[in-house]
Amino acid sequence: MEVSVIGSSQVNLGKSELACREVGFCNIKDSRSFSNSRVCFGRSSSWKKVGMRFTVRALQYEALPHQISSPSAKTSKSPDGVRLFVGLPLDAVSSECNSVNHARAISAGLKALKLLGVEGVELPIWWGIVEKESMGNYDWSGYLAIAEMVQKAGLKLHVTLCFHGSKTPCIPLPKWVSQIGESEPGIFFTDRSGQLYKECLSFAADDLPVFDGKTPEQVYQSFCQSFKSTFSPFMGSTITGISMGLGPDGELRYPSHHQLSKNTHGVGEFQCYDQNMLRFLKEHAEASGNPLWGLGGPHDAPTYDQPPNATGFFMDGGSWESPYGNFFLSWYSNMLITHGDRLLSLAATTFRDTGVATYGKIPLMHSWYRTRSHPSELTAGLYNTANRDGYEAMAEIFAKNSCKMICPGMDLLDAYQPNETLSSPELLLAQVMAACRKHGVKVSGQNSSDSGGSGALEQIKKNLTGDNVLDLFMYNRMGAYFFSPEHFPSFTSFVHSLNQPKLHTDDLPDEHEEGIESLVKSSESSMVLQAT
Repeated sequence: MEVSVIGSSQVNLGKSELACREVGFCNIKDSRSFSNSRVCFGRSSSWKKVGMRFTVRALQYEALPHQISSPSAKTSKSPDGVRLFVGLPLDAVSSECNSVNHARAISAGLKALKLLGVEGVELPIWWGIVEKESMGNYDWSGYLAIAEMVQKAGLKLHVTLCFHGSKTPCIPLPKWVSQIGESEPGIFFTDRSGQLYKECLSFAADDLPVFDGKTPEQVYQSFCQSFKSTFSPFMGSTITGISMGLGPDGELRYPSHHQLSKNTHGVGEFQCYDQNMLRFLKEHAEASGNPLWGLGGPHDAPTYDQPPNATGFFMDGGSWESPYGNFFLSWYSNMLITHGDRLLSLAATTFRDTGVATYGKIPLMHSWYRTRSHPSELTAGLYNTANRDGYEAMAEIFAKNSCKMICPGMDLLDAYQPNETLSSPELLLAQVMAACRKHGVKVSGQNSSDSGGSGALEQIKKNLTGDNVLDLFMYNRMGAYFFSPEHFPSFTSFVHSLNQPKLHTDDLPDEHEEGIESLVKSSESSMVLQAT
């Protein structure tokens, strides 16, 4: 296979064998050009699973002599200078951290992104992989290999330090942490029925010596110091940003919605029933002169799957507006904010002299936003209601620690939300952005879905321009669908629309040029990654 891409110089994309993967693949039979982006992609006749093993072919680069004069690829930025990153697969590194999963496909993907002008990629680094076996025993080898791949490809790298676990793909917390949790279940969040959430440590344990005399905060700090030392050759050059994991899915929130049934739109549950949270609640209630308020969470709050009006707490005029409601919600939110402040301060202090920017991610709990009580936000620890701006306190800790805020959901439109949830991601995002502008916090964006459908890419583009001044945008996430003919051409057009003026008809390639400007051209070659 031989394909050309027009730029300041031509690039020949050859073919090479990849390792066998247990993934689906695409047969590309017909070529189809997209003249606006000046790149031609194959049209998929079918996507299908085939057996257990097959050979995946990907793309390699070979420089060709300069033949056609045209503008060279530039790093993708919106008119306001937003830098574009693409997330790598969540399972990019093996569970033993000794190899890179789908390495050659990732390498080919990096080259394709470089051709598009994308500035860099985001790499999730998992606590449960690096420090898997014992406290203080780190293995960074797989992640170092990816950093070298990214550097070789001429891209930048944004790293996310994940101090949580994941169900899909299955990446648990470190084994030694889970073992301690068997005898000390208080290190995990607990709901009203006693269910433990074992993919993240309770915020109440942050400064408690639960790990053989060490606190979780001290363990996080040692992890960050080891990362800083190990990756020092990449700091400030290849690695330009580090996100500090702050809670479930890396976000600064409680795991209030983890037990929601599929296709339901409940408000979630308060996560304040582990022994340490209850002890702090009791102490706070006694100090406030209301000891009976410290016996547990709200007795009249709904369960995970119930709507706000199922019980009295979130109704208009309900307990959330009472003196008790304000007491509990203030305490619950303050525990979250204190945790976020601790970890952002830790990250800012550790990486201050590296020339690398530090980030933290907040959630976008937009269900029930059009109600007065905002119950999905309250159970997640965000004390934001019709009477109170809960994002002021968040913006303040980011400003205090000179950290940048990552906001997800910039692809979401109100028009596509279920009517029954009274949701408004657009209004919520506007509120968050206003709080950040007030406190001088720089904002970065993420999308919540990789489908790119229903106007998602246009919505992202809208959020990258206008009054929103964003630092960077991270597109989630590289995988089989990302590089599919159903998605990649749209993403390519999106990227080019960020940094290139609309081409005049005289500048568009003719049919012959379109025929050779292809990243994927035959049924023998398709770039495929395992979907994550």
